[in-house]
Amino acid sequence: MRYRTIGTGAARRRVSAVCLGAMKLGGDIDDATSFAILDRFVEAGGTFVDTANNYRFWEPGCTPDDSEALLGRWRAARVGDLPDELVIATKLGARPTVPGGQQDTWEGLSRPAVRAAAEGSLKRLGVERLDLYYPHVEDRSVPLEETVDALSELVDAGTVGMLGASNHTAWRLERARGLAEAAGRHRYQVLQLRYSYIQPRADLGLPETAHVHANSEHLDFVRQENAAGRDTAVVAYTPLLMGAYSRSDRELSRAYEHPGTAARLAALDDVAAQVGATRNQVVLSWMIDHDPPIIPLVGVSKVAHVDEAMEAADLRLTRAQRRTLDEAA
Repeated sequence: MRYRTIGTGAARRRVSAVCLGAMKLGGDIDDATSFAILDRFVEAGGTFVDTANNYRFWEPGCTPDDSEALLGRWRAARVGDLPDELVIATKLGARPTVPGGQQDTWEGLSRPAVRAAAEGSLKRLGVERLDLYYPHVEDRSVPLEETVDALSELVDAGTVGMLGASNHTAWRLERARGLAEAAGRHRYQVLQLRYSYIQPRADLGLPETAHVHANSEHLDFVRQENAAGRDTAVVAYTPLLMGAYSRSDRELSRAYEHPGTAARLAALDDVAAQVGATRNQVVLSWMIDHDPPIIPLVGVSKVAHVDEAMEAADLRLTRAQRRTLDEAA
């Protein structure tokens, strides 16, 4: 297993190069299977787990508490057996305030909402501090200064170790950075966005309307931040496109219907054959050694999926193989 460092100063943490997405654990997936997945991830060297305070309220039979509460039960059952470096990231802002509520009912990112959300996540996860805390989505009904201040206050109070931002546009990230710097506040040190080897068209939206895909502006922002000494990590969700690389029954959305998709899949198959790996593993390896480096966030439903993803962290592509992948258009 390879590892990455995220954060700076006292917030600095060493995490596995693959992050385990816990969105379905405890809701769609029963406790026994969820525990087995988490146990295998840690056994294989995984130290980075991702959840949110709303997973998966939109699915029949699920509640927004499911994923965090499952992780809390797992941690309690494994006291003394978990690695000290384990990092559990969670998110706030998109939790409905009424059962099954749409976006206009979400808790948002006001100062009171931030404080209440943190208290709820601490309780469900059974922890005294949230390792990494992201605003899940933007809330433009609230002044950005208020959100930046409220989150920074949680760090000052010891409630949160490190701040990140999920599903934010590049210009909002830069504005938040400027506000934090001007006020001596804590900045976002980790960005979570959608990203994969196959790229969607910019002129067609994704069907998952809350998803924000990393674009050239996001990646340039991260490169410039890192060059300036403000280390910023990228965590990418949906790296395997919900199984579309490996399953014929998983179709890509219209945004991926362009000539570049076929060219990239052909390059992917070429490199996979050369290294004796699966498409998924080549994609994950490509992302880990990306410029800037990307930590793929892999959602799984079986222990075997964990093994495939963790093996990808040890796969290193040659320069020629990366060139084959990068130049496919």
